[in-house]
Amino acid sequence: MKSRLLEYGAVLVIALLLNFLLPRALPGGPMKLIGSPEALSRLTDDERAQLAQLYGFGQPLHEQLLTYLKGVFTLDLGTSLADGRPVAEAIGEALPWTLMLVGTSIVVTAVLGVMLGVLGALRRRKGKGAGLLGTAIVLDSMPSFWLGMLLIVLFGVQLQWLPTFGAGTVQQMVLPVTTMVVTGLGYFFLYTRSSMLTVLTSEPVQHAHARGVPDGQIVRRHALRPALLPVHTIVLMEIGFLAAGSIVIETVFAYPGLGRLTFNAITARDYPLLQGAFLVLMLMVVVMNAIADATYPLIDPRARR
Repeated sequence: MKSRLLEYGAVLVIALLLNFLLPRALPGGPMKLIGSPEALSRLTDDERAQLAQLYGFGQPLHEQLLTYLKGVFTLDLGTSLADGRPVAEAIGEALPWTLMLVGTSIVVTAVLGVMLGVLGALRRRKGKGAGLLGTAIVLDSMPSFWLGMLLIVLFGVQLQWLPTFGAGTVQQMVLPVTTMVVTGLGYFFLYTRSSMLTVLTSEPVQHAHARGVPDGQIVRRHALRPALLPVHTIVLMEIGFLAAGSIVIETVFAYPGLGRLTFNAITARDYPLLQGAFLVLMLMVVVMNAIADATYPLIDPRARR
């Protein structure tokens, strides 16, 4: 337990340092947010330095780092350079939309992926199993932004059945959720199928076959539960990864979540907002991994030993 806490502590320290350094490694800087290019061009070097000092990014790098770490531990994430709002307020408005998008997508993807994965494992020697496997491989390799734009053109522009941007209604959620489900379905299918095949070829299942136990009973009593144990970990980990990966989906569909907020912060080089958004996304990934580690021994007694 202690070693696990030390590992997560080391991960958090590295993540915090990367969260501070990566925005500053981007080309350009936040000065363009402060005024028009014409106005900034008339400033002298001393005036530019004073302006940068006023907004906090003209200090030496180590002083900026200390200020950033102090803000993280005191929950003071600073003020957005783009619109003057507190970063915590901007994130608080965007985060529920991302959680709703990710939560809906992960539930639908997990249910469909697990059901099809079990079916693909049981029908592996038949045509239906091969067809499911080929379709899953195609879906798993499909870029989400490409599929999202195809859905926009088809259902939003050509057929005009669904809205292509915004949030707040069920219709506005359909296309972004569908994009995340379709591109994530192959991963759940392949993982569940692989886990199910491993269990079906194990010695206990082979012994059950030798005793003449019916196939349906073997699947329900001997194969299904052990095969689905690893899926629990994948679901929790995917919640964090989907939240971080929603930047592309939310940008394509102009969805007002944390992903789009992060993209806008990257475009504007808004250091405080970018650091705050990255921090929340990073914490979601780490927390979901920690929950997966903590809960897996509760559902699989073998892990306790």
